[in-house]
Amino acid sequence: MFKGEAMAIREIVTHPNEILRRKAHKVESFGNELQVLIDDMVETMRAEPGVGLAAPQVGVPLRLIVVEYGEDEHPEAAPKLYVMANPEISKASTETEVGVEGCLSIPGFIGEVERSLEIVVRGQNRHGKAMKVKAKGWLARIFQHEIDHLNGILFIDRTDKVWKVEDEAERAQATAGD
Repeated sequence: MFKGEAMAIREIVTHPNEILRRKAHKVESFGNELQVLIDDMVETMRAEPGVGLAAPQVGVPLRLIVVEYGEDEHPEAAPKLYVMANPEISKASTETEVGVEGCLSIPGFIGEVERSLEIVVRGQNRHGKAMKVKAKGWLARIFQHEIDHLNGILFIDRTDKVWKVEDEAERAQATAGD
């Protein structure tokens, strides 16, 4: 973060806003404006709380995601934060799993979505340097969900099983939601 700049919580865009249905633009500039957006996205994701957020969800049509997730095998460890510009799935396992997902842009609803169990994501870090993430399980699910947002795809497009959340315990169960 730059001196004197405070992070801000941004408003989450909700369905059926058309920005959620458009393919986002490639990140070309990694300057101050992008750094402020990244910091705001992280702050917004944590405040909601969510485990991932894509720039279109805060009204910015850029190929940028933030993901923060703690590994199930090490619950005592702090969650790891990933910031990725221009993410692309370069490999995906044929083995899939159905899991419950929610979305900050579709409040009050969750659904069952089939996703690849393991993926490799390539993109750029917040400074434009190439990066690669190998993800499996819930982390792979979160990345797939966020990358879908960059392509105008919502979890409701990938399932026939969507239902209204009855209570907070059920919402918390949908940990792959952003």
